[in-house]
Parts: sequence; structure tokens; C-alpha cells
Amino acid sequence: MKNSMWGKRVLAVIATATLALPLIAGCTASEAKDTEQRVLRVATLWGGQDDSYFRQQFTDAFELTHPNVTIEIVAAVDQSSMYGYGNTEEQPEVPDTMESLKKIMTGDNPVDVIVADTATVKSLIQENLVKQLDPLMQEDKFDTSDIVPSVLEGIKDLGDQSIYALTPTFSSSALFYNKGMFEKAGVEPPTDNMTWDDIFNLGTRLTKGEGKDHVFGFSFTTYQGGSPYYSMQQYYSSLQLKTFDDKAEKMTVDSPQWEKVWSTISKLAIDKVIPKGDEPQDQNPNGRYDPVQGDLFLSGKSAMVIGDYSYINQLIDANKNADKMKDFTKVDWDVVTPPVHPEAPEIGGSIYLSNLMAINSAAQNPDDAWELIKYMNSEDWAKIKARSSYEMVSRKSFIKPKDGLDYNIQAFYALKPIPPTNTNLDKMYQKSPGLWQVNEKGMEYFNQVLENKKTPKEALGDWAAKGNEMLEKLKKDPKATFQ
Repeated sequence: MKNSMWGKRVLAVIATATLALPLIAGCTASEAKDTEQRVLRVATLWGGQDDSYFRQQFTDAFELTHPNVTIEIVAAVDQSSMYGYGNTEEQPEVPDTMESLKKIMTGDNPVDVIVADTATVKSLIQENLVKQLDPLMQEDKFDTSDIVPSVLEGIKDLGDQSIYALTPTFSSSALFYNKGMFEKAGVEPPTDNMTWDDIFNLGTRLTKGEGKDHVFGFSFTTYQGGSPYYSMQQYYSSLQLKTFDDKAEKMTVDSPQWEKVWSTISKLAIDKVIPKGDEPQDQNPNGRYDPVQGDLFLSGKSAMVIGDYSYINQLIDANKNADKMKDFTKVDWDVVTPPVHPEAPEIGGSIYLSNLMAINSAAQNPDDAWELIKYMNSEDWAKIKARSSYEMVSRKSFIKPKDGLDYNIQAFYALKPIPPTNTNLDKMYQKSPGLWQVNEKGMEYFNQVLENKKTPKEALGDWAAKGNEMLEKLKKDPKATFQ
């Protein structure tokens, strides 16, 4: 009887020990995972020997809080390979960033995380090269309620409403206006969600003066000089107008939509509501440095301008040092959302998502890849980076006006970004650099409109005809150049 009881006790101890073994093994595996040194490979589109700026912006804080993970930055294209480009008779081929990226994503030692812009990420999604993040977000209960809605919607637009990437920051622009000028003119200032026609009408009413005393009602940029041919892209980008078709075989500018764009912008320039680009530059008669010289808004030369988020710093600095600058008056300013088209009332074209982070479908270290993305898009990281002068953090609770000022900061993120259309456009320009010259040719015809030599319809027809000739030549010789 005694032996029987002893045997049962032994069996019970053995059984208990056996049950405990997986728990012990689990703890050991978990502890081992926490202590083992691991490498996380992060891909960028372009890079070089010095990756310190990228590390400071994005990965240093992660490595500090995750001492067992070493970040390795891998550039799809080494910028040093571009040295000497343009200085030889035979031009080297511009590297294809997408193909280069695919190589480091699918090779023997694939990268884990990709940091890229919307067009690149959309292409990767279409080719099933990056992982869908929704399941990981659900599993970890990753909260997106604090992410700027327009940023999140822009991300979902890339993947048919599924999330394949997250971005900790975004860049943006808004419409700055001089409150004092509007008050003096007795005109109601602009408000959020105004159309381009609304803004142009306001600009027409604020335009006044002649010569050096002339004040523009509106400008696409804050700086003086430059043709509206390039800056007006902000006007038509949300309409998603194209210069040529997706195969770069036929011009698409000979259309009623393009005619409306050129008619509208050329008339504003001719009427001096916006800068025409040929105005004489301000000169300081004493030859001394003038910090507001060439700045249309700070110098009081334009009542409204489109400026990026970082422009706020210049306004704050100028107003703080107003007493040190001769003939400078503090600018009483505010911002509203960029103008919109009735056809696309929610799209402002002012938000740019250039630091989207996605996980390679072939990642060797997918767990740490998700940890990096999760950390980079966390409240802790947003708190650290919220003071940035150039980009805004994606978590809206950390977006605050600077220096205790009271301005409409929501104007910078209220509208949705423009979704990429032709994701092969960069690739086309890389394979056929002459396509840039097709675009540049348009400036010649637009200037003919500004000089009243041709109507917009005539000029666009001529550009279409000339452009088709150029495209035909580029089809036969992608490296062809034009006079």
C-alpha cells in the first residue's frame, strides 16, 4: 500500500513537471527573443554614405528604446552613382528606382521595411510586394482614431480601403492671407473650403496700385519671380489633368479642361491679379541684406499666398524682429484651406505623404518591422516630433499652433491628398528623360498667350501637335533631346 502511494506521488510530480516544461520553454524563448541581437533592414529610395539625417528623423529613438535591434539603412539607389551626370557627352542611364527597390526587396537578403512616397507604395501594393497591416493593427489594438482623418483616408485610397502603410509625418500647405489688407479694403477675408473661383474673385478685389506700389491679390507662391506656368500646377493637380497619356504616346492637352485652365490663369496674370513672372525684382538701394526681400507676403506685395507649413516660422521670426527692420510692418495673418474645385471639393492637393512605412512581404524580420512602424506612429514618437518646423505629425492631438499663437491650424490637414494616378510616371521619365522637355515646351506656348500672340485654344493646339512629334521621336529613341 505504501509503495503504491509513493508511486502515485512520483507520477504526479512527473506529470506536473511535464506540464510546466512548455511554460518554462516559453519563458526562455520569450526571454531569448528579448535579449538576442537582431538586425532590421530599412529601405529608402535614395541614399548615400551618410544616413545620419534619416536616422535622426526616424530610427534613432527606436534603437534607443529597443537596444536589441540594430537598424541597417539600405538605399535602393546610391546617390553617389549620379556623380558626373550631365557632364559627359554620353549620358548614363538614370537608375530605375522601382526596379532597384524590387531587387533589395526580393533578393537573397531582403529588406524588412520600406519608406517611400504614395506612388511607390501604391505600385508595391498592386504587385503584392507589401503586407496588409489591418490584421496586425487589429491584433495589437492599434488605435487610429487620433490619426489625422485626411492622412488615413489618403493611405486607404492607395489600397482599396485597406491599410498597407502608415506615416508618422506629412507635409502640407495652406492659403495665407493678410488680415489687415482685407480689413482696409472692406472685403470679407477668405474662409475654409472656398473654390478657386472664389479666391480669384477675392484676389481681383484686393489687387491695386501700379509699378513698385502694385499689390497682387493672390500668388501661388510666397516668393517673387517665376512663371505661373509651373506654379499653376497647384490649380489643376486635383483635376488630375495629364500632359500626355499613360503610355506617353499621345498629348492630352488639346481639351476643354486644359483650355479653361490656361484661359483662367493667363487672364489673371495679364490683369496683374497674380504675378506674371516678368516683374522687376525688388532691389535694396543700400545693398544691405533685407530678410523680406523677394517675399511677396512679408513685403506686402500680395494679399494671399499659398505657403507650406514651415512658412509659419518665417512669419513668426519676421514679426518678432519687426523693430529691427526698416520699413517693415508686422503682418497680421491667418490661414484657410487651399482652394478646391467643385468637381473635387474634398481634395486640396496640399498634403504629401512622402514617408509611408510598409512591411516587405518577403521580410526576414516582420515582427520587428511591425514594432518599428507601430513605434514610429505612436503617441510617444508624436510627442517627441511635434515641435518639428517642417513637417506635421500624423496624430492630430499633438498638432498645436506655434508660439502660443491663435491661427487656423486645421487648414493644413482638413482636405484629402491627391491620390496618385499614373504610378509608372517616374519610371517613364527615368527611361525617357526627354519627356521633361515635352512639358517644358508648354511654357513657350503659354508665354505666347501671356503676350497676346495666341489664344489659349490655339496655343494648346500647337503644343499638342509639337508634343506629339516629340513623343513619336522619343518612342523611337528614348534618349532623344530637342532644341
